[in-house]
Amino acid sequence: MMYVSVWPSEDLSRRQRSHGRIALTVQRFGSVTRVAQLHESGPSRLRLPRIGGDGLEAVLINTGGGIASGDRYDMDFEVRPGAQLTVTTPGAEKVYRSEGPLARMAVGMTVAEDASLAWLPQETILFNEARLKRSFDVDLDPTSRFLMAELTVFGRAAFAEEQVTTGHFEDRWRIRRGGRLLYADTLRFTGPISEWLARPSVAAGAKAMATVLYVAPDAEGRLEETRAILEQAAPAAAATAWNGMLIARFLSPTIAELRRHVVHFVTRLRSQSMPRVWQT
Repeated sequence: MMYVSVWPSEDLSRRQRSHGRIALTVQRFGSVTRVAQLHESGPSRLRLPRIGGDGLEAVLINTGGGIASGDRYDMDFEVRPGAQLTVTTPGAEKVYRSEGPLARMAVGMTVAEDASLAWLPQETILFNEARLKRSFDVDLDPTSRFLMAELTVFGRAAFAEEQVTTGHFEDRWRIRRGGRLLYADTLRFTGPISEWLARPSVAAGAKAMATVLYVAPDAEGRLEETRAILEQAAPAAAATAWNGMLIARFLSPTIAELRRHVVHFVTRLRSQSMPRVWQT
């Protein structure tokens, strides 16, 4: 007689999920920027290396080792008047395969008068069948400066056979200045991602992409300079400027090439080197 064990189907909704939270407020004390308030929970941690100068650098760390099915990460940053903050990460953020539930990331940033914020994380790597919904909500004062660079790569370059054949990636940006909507952008890939990327009108086969957004009083006046930089160093890139902001977009077959172009461009744009963790 043969016995067959039948295990009940697993309820994916009961699996353990990560919920990380960061809330950071920075303030100017004299001529330097310091932490006014900091909250950390779950796998989300923040490190504040000594960099010298007047500004503050915050390094986001995910102790969970990546983003998995159903995880949620919430981050809020407030830069008070006259303060200067740069936010980065020590390495790439990996988004792993999901059995169904979306992973979610929500980032809120508030930049007060005469303050500046540079959002410069390293790349996000999406694995095959990854499912991520990400949003950025930014509130700027008309006198503030804001720089944001996001790099996304579909699959790992070291594994030529790894293709992101399917999945879901939604990236929602909403930027407000003086309480009024300045910029709205939503990128959404769902289903056969590799097929979408192969289309000439979408990415022409590129597997890595980036968007750099710069909002500042001098943003529009730097368009010609920006186009000259891109023409020299990044063949698959373009820039435009209007309404007090400048936007550059990049496409590349590999993340190594994309990083090289974005680092060169951002370094020239802000006349300052990238955070030290980018160079390790």
